[in-house]
Amino acid sequence: MAHHPKGDFDLTRANWQRYGDASAERGAVEVAFVDDLIGLRNSADPQGAVLVFTQAEWDAFVAGARDGEFDLA
Repeated sequence: MAHHPKGDFDLTRANWQRYGDASAERGAVEVAFVDDLIGLRNSADPQGAVLVFTQAEWDAFVAGARDGEFDLA
């Protein structure tokens, strides 16, 4: 179990869902909802870092992504 200041995100209970159609080498975004926390990771590195969000943070992240806040072009 990974300890996080927001609470414990239990990786053993995470049911990762993949989003996007990126190649296996590049990876795609994977998201898991565990209790009141949301985990986000790169499918190309499933043993790597997991970003942990509260529901409010997740909602703000998704809204920003929809609004193009993270577009690099």
